[in-house]
Amino acid sequence: MNYKAIFFDRDGTLTYFTAEKEAWRDKTISEWSGKPFELSYEKMMDLFHLASEGRKPWYKTLDDEREFFKRYYYHLIVVEGVTEDVENKAELLLNELWCNGDRALFSETVDVLEYLKNHGYKMGVISDTSPSLEFTLQQLGVAKYFTSFTASSLVGAGKPSPIIFNAALEAQGVTASESIFIDDCKEEADGAREQGFTAFYLDRSGENNDEWTIHNLKQLIDFVEE
Repeated sequence: MNYKAIFFDRDGTLTYFTAEKEAWRDKTISEWSGKPFELSYEKMMDLFHLASEGRKPWYKTLDDEREFFKRYYYHLIVVEGVTEDVENKAELLLNELWCNGDRALFSETVDVLEYLKNHGYKMGVISDTSPSLEFTLQQLGVAKYFTSFTASSLVGAGKPSPIIFNAALEAQGVTASESIFIDDCKEEADGAREQGFTAFYLDRSGENNDEWTIHNLKQLIDFVEE
């Protein structure tokens, strides 16, 4: 089949979080609080709730997002028991951790995007994330490969909701049957496939080996060349 568009998830698919930034965060907060710091998913969700201050959606612009994350880091260090100079410490965390070297590209990302661009595919990103989706990819030098950036915070729904997938399709002027989607979350890849996409689960661990699983983005090239 001749596909017209290829959509990617961002985190875990095109990019990964840098361990150095997380290590700096944990060390810094531990020094301030005097106790070990760990950020569990449950704790993170609680902090998101505090930072939202009852407002939903939380952010629609980069300025909204920046203010949100300043509140997030403020609540984070207060919860950890930090009481001195909290505002300035929250600002330091924001400046160091928000859109500042916190992500890196997987080694094959640029080669795959370059190949697909040179072969005429439209490309977009679909991500459960904030308005900085395009900005973060600009920082990494790969935004130029994409002509749509569909963020859950801007469309009001996350994957695998049809709302976010339909918004991405509309942005590219294609149908699901004309599109490929790749995500490192199996549930989200399966959801896209149920909606008519040819969708692959990207399992970098190599543990899953079914028909719709790939272990490296370069396998996508093998698929479209068949």
